[in-house]
Amino acid sequence: MALSGIQIYKLLPQTNCKDCDYPTCLAFAMKLAAKQADLDKCPHVSDEAREQLAESAAPPVRLVTVSANGREVKSGNEIVLFRHEKTFYNPTGIFVRVYDDQPLEEIKATVQEVADYVVEYVGMELTVDGITVQSTGDADAFAAAVEAVLDVAQLPLILIADDADVMAQGLAAAEGVQPLIAGATAETWESFAKLAQEHEAPMVIRANTLSELADLTQKIKEAGVEDIVLDPGVRDLKSLLSTATLIRRMALKETYRPLGYPLIMFPGECVDDEDMVPVAATQAITKYGGFVVLDRFSPATIYPLLALRTNIYTDPQQPIQVQPGVYEINDPKADSPVMVTTNFSITYFSVANEVDGSGNPGWLLVADAEGMSVLTAWAAGKFDAERIAKSVKVNEMTDKVEHRKLIIPGHVSVLLGELEEELPDWEIQVGPREAVDLPGYLKVWNAG
Repeated sequence: MALSGIQIYKLLPQTNCKDCDYPTCLAFAMKLAAKQADLDKCPHVSDEAREQLAESAAPPVRLVTVSANGREVKSGNEIVLFRHEKTFYNPTGIFVRVYDDQPLEEIKATVQEVADYVVEYVGMELTVDGITVQSTGDADAFAAAVEAVLDVAQLPLILIADDADVMAQGLAAAEGVQPLIAGATAETWESFAKLAQEHEAPMVIRANTLSELADLTQKIKEAGVEDIVLDPGVRDLKSLLSTATLIRRMALKETYRPLGYPLIMFPGECVDDEDMVPVAATQAITKYGGFVVLDRFSPATIYPLLALRTNIYTDPQQPIQVQPGVYEINDPKADSPVMVTTNFSITYFSVANEVDGSGNPGWLLVADAEGMSVLTAWAAGKFDAERIAKSVKVNEMTDKVEHRKLIIPGHVSVLLGELEEELPDWEIQVGPREAVDLPGYLKVWNAG
C-alpha cells in the first residue's frame, strides 16, 4: 500500500535541512507521496526508514531504458493518466521492424533510412528511436540480421524471438548494446529471465490476461529481473485500448506494482488494412504505449506520429517557446519590413517559414508572450502595446531600419491606437490575420 504524505513525513529525519532541495521535510514527504520526488534526494534518511519508504516512494510505472552508443530510449516513471493533470515525461519509443529472413542488403537499406531521417519541427529535430529485429526461428540468420543492423547504425534495439537459444545468438551479436528482449511467455519466461540477467537487459513478457501478466511479473522480479515491459497479448484496437487503460489505472490509481511497467505495442498487428496502421499507431502513442513497433518505414507516416508524440510529451503548462528577440530572414536590409509576433514556437515558425518561403527579406520581432499564440496572449494581457513597444526598443530596431513602420498581426488590430501612443515615431501597420497571407502582403509592401 502507498503511504500518505504524513506517514512518509514521520519516517523522515524532520530536520528541515533543505539538502533535498525542498524547504521542509513535510514538503519533501508530500512530493514523495505524489511520486514527484526521489527518495535518494534525502541523504539523511535512515536505512530502516529507507527500506520502509522504498516501495512507497518508487514511481508507479517502473523506468525502463534501452540504449546503444549513447542514445537512450526511456519509458516509464509516469504518474498521471492524462497530460493535462501534470505532464508525461518519457516519450513513446518508436521503432521500425525488420525480419531476419529479409536480404541483408534490404535490412541495411531500411536501417540507413531510419538512421538518416531527421526532420525539424518547431525548432526541434525529430528522429526515429531505433530498430526492432524479428527472428523467424533461425539463430544464425537472427545473429546476422542484428549484425547487419549495427553495421549501419548503432541504434537502440528491440530483439524479438520465440526461442531463448535464438535470442542468445542475437544478444551475442548485439554485444555492447543494451536491447529490449521480447518473446517470453508463461512457458519460456525462466530462460529469457536468465538471458536478461546475464546481459543486464530489460525483457518483455507476453500474456493474454492481466492476471497472468501480474503473476508472471512477480515471478520474474523474484528471479532477479527488475526491468520489465508488458505485452498484453491482445491484437485488436478496442481490446488493446481498454486493456492498456486498465493497466495504467491499476498502476497509478491502485499502486498495483505487478502491473506497474511500460507497455509495448504493435500497431501493424492490430489492423488488417495497411491504411489503418497510422490510426493504430496514434492510439498506441496517445494511450500508454511505451514502445511502439512499426512494420514499415514511411516518412509520410512517421512525421505526423513524431509531431503528435512531441505535442503529447510537452508540459501543458509550459508551451514550446522560442527565444524572444529579433530574427533576420533572407538577409534583411535597412529598408526591409519589420513584423512582430509572439514567442509561441508554432506561431513563430508559421510566420518565419512563410516569409522565408516567399523570398522576401524581413525582420521578425518576437515579443515575450510567455509562449502563447497571438490571440491567446492578447486575451491574457501578455501581448499588448506596452510589450510590443518594449520589444522594439530593447532590440534597437531604430538602429536596424531606416523607415519607421511596424507590421502587427491582423488579429490584434485593436492595439493600433495604443501602439501609436507607445511608439509615436513609428507608423503602425496592420498585417494579415493568417501567416499564409504574408507572402502576398509583403509582395506589395514598401518602405517608402
